[in-house]
Amino acid sequence: MSILKIGISSRALFDLNEGHQIYKKKGIEEYADYQRKHEDISLDKGVAFSLVEKLLKMNKPKDKIVEVILLSRNSSDTGLRIFNSIEKNKLDITRAVFSGGESPFPYVDALDIDLFLSADVNDVKVALEHNIAAAHIFTENYQPSKGKQLRIGFDADAVIFSDESEITFKKKGLKTYLKEEGKSKKPIAPGPFNNFLKKLNIIQSKYSADKCPIRIALVTARAAPAHKRVINTLRKENIRIDETFFLGGLSKGKFLKGFSADIFFDDLTENCIEATEHVSTGHVPYGINNPK
Repeated sequence: MSILKIGISSRALFDLNEGHQIYKKKGIEEYADYQRKHEDISLDKGVAFSLVEKLLKMNKPKDKIVEVILLSRNSSDTGLRIFNSIEKNKLDITRAVFSGGESPFPYVDALDIDLFLSADVNDVKVALEHNIAAAHIFTENYQPSKGKQLRIGFDADAVIFSDESEITFKKKGLKTYLKEEGKSKKPIAPGPFNNFLKKLNIIQSKYSADKCPIRIALVTARAAPAHKRVINTLRKENIRIDETFFLGGLSKGKFLKGFSADIFFDDLTENCIEATEHVSTGHVPYGINNPK
């Protein structure tokens, strides 16, 4: 199989909020001076640290299945502290792009990235427009990892699937939406995270069920009868989901906490804000709920 490639910004990997506030209030020179003075002090873990750490631990000396690449708006000078922190945390990250204040996105395609995680929402939107799975990481609430298994939660519509069902709901109302979803056997078109999920499935297929290092949950506001089309689509595309929650509009956060998710991806900002109180969260600004 081809290597799963994750592109991650420094602010998603580590807690750079203090330095970022200095940059916003006092400018680049003060920020650079601050990072140089603290470059031997390891940064605290960021929201996506657990995801990255657990993915990298799946690699074996002769079987590398995951590569993580740092994509940062820092310069190489201010980025030295970041690489020092990578080294101290024993993360196998050797490739990096330091774009010196410019968007690092132009290099995402060159690096053949499968998933791009960033604290800069504009970079994330551009990646999604180029059909790359991407999420805006909410950096304010790092949740420490639980256990050795990587656990990822995905919303359904506008994340794994397209937003076509959401469009029906918004434009034609709940009654028409439930009628169409309950009877339709037509698969829902793929969404921005569809290919990334399938790559995770390929990694899962290398292990027996009781020893798999990845567990995946689908956490959706859908309920009966709209659940049927989701199940039929998963079957048609041969997508593996370990746990499924059809919540019928209930808040997702406590279910994600019960699942012990290392990270959760959702297209609705309000769902992300609620979930981030319980688990690390990435917003997917895609589809009708996220107008340009």
